[in-house]
Amino acid sequence: MKKTLAILLALVLAFGLAACSGADKTDAPAGDNSAAAPGSQEDAAPADAAPEETTDEAVSAQPDLTGKSLLVYCGAGMKAPFQAIADKFTELSGCEMNVSFANAAQIQTQISTAQEGAFFIAGAQGEVKPIEEFVSGSVKLVKHIPVLAVKAGNPKGIAGIADLAREDVSTVIGDAESTPIGKIAMQAFSDFGISDSVNLVATTTTAPQLATVIAMDEADAAIVWKENCGVDGVEICDTPDMDSYVKVIPAARLSFAEGDEAADAFSEFLASQDAKDIWLSFGYELAE
Repeated sequence: MKKTLAILLALVLAFGLAACSGADKTDAPAGDNSAAAPGSQEDAAPADAAPEETTDEAVSAQPDLTGKSLLVYCGAGMKAPFQAIADKFTELSGCEMNVSFANAAQIQTQISTAQEGAFFIAGAQGEVKPIEEFVSGSVKLVKHIPVLAVKAGNPKGIAGIADLAREDVSTVIGDAESTPIGKIAMQAFSDFGISDSVNLVATTTTAPQLATVIAMDEADAAIVWKENCGVDGVEICDTPDMDSYVKVIPAARLSFAEGDEAADAFSEFLASQDAKDIWLSFGYELAE
């Protein structure tokens, strides 16, 4: 009897202890972090949260211009970099870019006659003046640097503009009536007092053709834009003679495209780092 009573007392005590233990526990609602121990992962703030990464796409974000198009005029000497810029804008926005590459005189005639288009990317700011009545604004893009180009290895030992007056040196220049580089050449000849002594063997209608003439061994020298000298058989003469003739390439906004969404977007794109990087990759220097 005593043994049975002891067992019953033990069982009662065990159940009592279990009940007390259950009563001490607090069931925290799911998702309530208040029950988390101090210093636990849920309670601690991130030490060094990584900054949100900014992608190139975000920086160069453009509106969806699919189905829209732009007509842009550009000097032939800038064809390679500007076509790359136009292609990049199309890639980002979906806008179709129709670019007319020609010399300044041809473009001026096109603009005056057709009276359409959104921009004129000119070889020099002075080339915008003849069509300024159709221009609503202009921004500077990059420097346009003229150089004295000679045959690779400089076999004639040409050291500067004055040497173009030598009888054994033949020179080619851009057409002074239709190209800014031709106007610069004639101005340089005048400034150095050799206008009547230069042995001109040819003129060209676009700047890129000048380097080609030298590469084909049809002339010894030419005054040409720096970016057009990346041709086999041609090198730049190391002389400061052309330093004072540096020009600036402008983007002239034409009044025919005022209020055009695509033109507004392209204007912003021309000022973007994407566009600047393309100019730089082709050897241009940003305008100040």
